[in-house]
Amino acid sequence: MAQRDISAQSALRVLERSIHGGLGTGNLGVVMARPGVGKTAILVQIGLDEALRGRDVLHIALGQSLTQAQSWYDSLFNDWVTGMSAGHKETARTTVARHRILQCFPDHDLSPGRLSEVVARFAKHANFSPTVLLIDGFSWDGPTAAVVAAIRDFRAHAKVLQAEIWMTAQAERAEPEPAVWPKTPCAACAELIDVVLLLTPHGAEASIRLIKDHDNPAVPDTHLLLESDTLRVISALDRANTRHPLPGAYSLLSGGAPGAESAFGECAERWGVHETNYTYAGRAPARTRGVVELSPQELREGEVSATYLQSHWRRSLPATREVRQLLQSIWHQVVTAGEVFVVGRILEDQTVKGGTGWAVELARHFQKPVYVFDQEKNGWFCWQDGEWTAAPAPRITRRRFAGTGTQSLTEQGRTAIEKLFGDSFGAAA
Repeated sequence: MAQRDISAQSALRVLERSIHGGLGTGNLGVVMARPGVGKTAILVQIGLDEALRGRDVLHIALGQSLTQAQSWYDSLFNDWVTGMSAGHKETARTTVARHRILQCFPDHDLSPGRLSEVVARFAKHANFSPTVLLIDGFSWDGPTAAVVAAIRDFRAHAKVLQAEIWMTAQAERAEPEPAVWPKTPCAACAELIDVVLLLTPHGAEASIRLIKDHDNPAVPDTHLLLESDTLRVISALDRANTRHPLPGAYSLLSGGAPGAESAFGECAERWGVHETNYTYAGRAPARTRGVVELSPQELREGEVSATYLQSHWRRSLPATREVRQLLQSIWHQVVTAGEVFVVGRILEDQTVKGGTGWAVELARHFQKPVYVFDQEKNGWFCWQDGEWTAAPAPRITRRRFAGTGTQSLTEQGRTAIEKLFGDSFGAAA
């Protein structure tokens, strides 16, 4: 696969045939979806696609760290270049790095003035003038007049730059009729929005539908089927190869600790799955493959209060710096994962024993699929309808998945992890 063929996997590239060849200079496109469905993945997909075509992209991620935003790009890039030669991969990676800049802010506040400052700074110090602006995490919930004024200014700024702008917005209604906007705060800005894409989940897959097409009164009936985590268009060939997907397109998110996490990492290495192990200063993980050391600022993004632990997790853990950092690092494992696999023991209060249980609590909080292999019961359980339900041996279905668990790993637990990889990817290479 050559670089020019990569973007054929992009949903936007297919949709361009319906939206007059693209969004257009000075125009605003919005990607809508319920929480956790894939708004960020679509925006990252647009960023990769445009950068690979040689267009300069400024991606502003609000409420995210640089590690989070970059991890999305790394994951989708690895998926797109699967099957390419090493030389073509490196060329594509270099092209993306040259034409895309990430700017992250921990808050969700992006005013027109702040956007102008960011653009001016990169123009002055990096000679970088974007033709594509991506804004992820903008808060549409402020006073209507202020939001409308901000969006109008964003569009005006994009027009001056001769750029197009894509943003994300949260939808509240699950299944609107074709060409009908879902309930969303950005509906007040309808006249300022040129193109609207709506994502809806369908089990392990998702679909994308064109809701608004510039001023076209007859919106084309588009309904593309996508992978739920990468939002890549599913082809007939993909469906024919669903039994054992290519493991090189998958990423394990873990902590590299002894026991279950090391077993997950060993399997990832054996099967050729990418591996990311989050750690922090002063901690030496047992796994050395794919280690990412989180900065103090990045750790603080996963901060949790003792009150929350007591009321939601029903735990009172030692108030030590080490415990706090461990819980913060687990947040990074879970937050961008599409699903979570844990090896441990389910307690009578429905939590999971030990620090491992924090990954389970986060997965439930973010409404991510979560599976626990209970070593005492020697079986898998999934969280469903507010309770743990015995489940058949699961498979890895999301391109970014978290794998964690107890340090007291039994042979049954190790076997369960190895079977998970074998069932998902076939025999190890």
